Amino acid sequence: MQETVQKYYGETLSGTHDLQTNACCTDAGLPEYVKPLLAKVHNEVLARYYGCGLVLPEQLEGLTILDLGCGAGRDVYVLSQLVGEKGKVIGVDMTEEQLAVARRHEKFHQKAFGYKRGNVRFLHGYIEQLDELKLADASIDIIVSNCVINLAMDKAAVLREAYRVLKPGGELYFSDVYSDRRIPKELINDPVLYGECLSGALYWNDFVPLARTQGFTDPRLVEDRPITIDNPQLQVKTGNIRFYSATYRLFKLPELELACEDYGQSVVYRGTILHHPHAFVLDKHHFIETGKQFTVCGNTWRMLHDTRFAGHFDFYGSFERHYGIFPGCGMGIPFDDGTSDEQKSSGCC
Repeated sequence: MQETVQKYYGETLSGTHDLQTNACCTDAGLPEYVKPLLAKVHNEVLARYYGCGLVLPEQLEGLTILDLGCGAGRDVYVLSQLVGEKGKVIGVDMTEEQLAVARRHEKFHQKAFGYKRGNVRFLHGYIEQLDELKLADASIDIIVSNCVINLAMDKAAVLREAYRVLKPGGELYFSDVYSDRRIPKELINDPVLYGECLSGALYWNDFVPLARTQGFTDPRLVEDRPITIDNPQLQVKTGNIRFYSATYRLFKLPELELACEDYGQSVVYRGTILHHPHAFVLDKHHFIETGKQFTVCGNTWRMLHDTRFAGHFDFYGSFERHYGIFPGCGMGIPFDDGTSDEQKSSGCC
């Protein structure tokens, strides 16, 4: 199947118009600050883009970023502008034809960005085998990936290698395709469905324990949307299976707990992260307005305090006293203590 995927993205697809689902139609909701960055990217690179989400996490200046499955380099060149000349972006892809496009325009982008030296590097290899590319332990600040992990044969190895190369406090921020059930084997072996990022999709409830097993204890869902299949033949094949594009952020924080535990903590966002003056969105359930006290569980506190975001928040509380499960986190004490369901589920996480 690996060779099939390489052929599909190297030869079969010449541009986004060849795709048969809307998994890669993601530019309509781009933030305004991203649009001028994309305008500086070479047209050939833009035409060979096959992502399924927006993989632009916040606060990137001066960081080292690794893009898994970088393709022709669209996201690499956007990130290159966000990390600045002192930062670095490394792209990894298994398809030589895609990498040839990315490498062909390195000098073009260096000049367009006004850099004295280039800050991007493209490596040919497999995202399951980053060790073979000599990427050292704890050498990467942030890993991004855009609709590629579903194409990997060994998804556990991808997550394991990602955890290895990330620095403590770093994160894997990625968009990918998920299904509402496990995909039948006969569909997994279908080259078109696999190449279209459908039949290689993980069942969402298999992804969460898989991520935890590899060290990412508390996966956070940032955003999601349903995927439609516009090809009638593919619709017949997939039947009632539903597919979603979803963006997750996974932090390398060994002290995270399996559940959202309440320690009476809170944070106040200072409004100082570039392009986010009014609020910071950690994930789908954490919209933190500037200047407003915001109660958090212990895991959220660590995701802000023990990462690159620390300087942008004021922190209150500690881990000295535990108050049980954080209200509203999706789970609670299973025992009947005489309180109503409404009382048990009050609060926000």
